[in-house]
Amino acid sequence: MSDRLKEEIAKELGVYDIVKTRGWGDVSSRDCGNIVAKAIEMAERSISRTN
Repeated sequence: MSDRLKEEIAKELGVYDIVKTRGWGDVSSRDCGNIVAKAIEMAERSISRTN
């Protein structure tokens, strides 16, 4: 996953301030899981549009 996509999703989920000020290491595992889940959801939507 690109850094740009991770940052975009972090902004959408409201955790980008943590990333910006303290780095990815301070983002909770729950929030990281939510970021991954959102990325998967976006990818699945993208795939379904092409079929």
